[in-house]
Amino acid sequence: MKLKRIIMGMAIMMAGVFSASASDSFSRNVSILPTVAQELIGKNFKANVSLIKVDKTLGHIDEYDVVLTDGTEISFDRQGNLKEIETSQSKSVPKGLVPASIARYITSSHKGQHIVSLERKRNGWDIELSNGIDIRFDKEGNFLRYDD
Repeated sequence: MKLKRIIMGMAIMMAGVFSASASDSFSRNVSILPTVAQELIGKNFKANVSLIKVDKTLGHIDEYDVVLTDGTEISFDRQGNLKEIETSQSKSVPKGLVPASIARYITSSHKGQHIVSLERKRNGWDIELSNGIDIRFDKEGNFLRYDD
């Protein structure tokens, strides 16, 4: 019985520690972003920053999620490196952020379509086109396959 109370008490304490240390924060102040992320936004987007969510786990920043006034959503890792961009169907991911080999493939194989989502993965890239087609590329931007 005593052991049960000790274990239950420890579980409650651990839950409190994890919930207190995992609190996310929100801001509109671009200066909280790493310099790399600030420069990427300033150089590639005309819209202003509407909201920044700082994702934290155990008090450490995991990533930054940015929403622009035109609805574009951008995710950065803790160092400010680009992870993902999502735009509306009427907009496209800025050409300067798309690897050249991927841009060439889209231009030659999917005329009239534009990239609405770009996600950098550990082993390559995931792209979504304006017509809803999802395409996987390797790290060098070589076509791998179409995704479901």
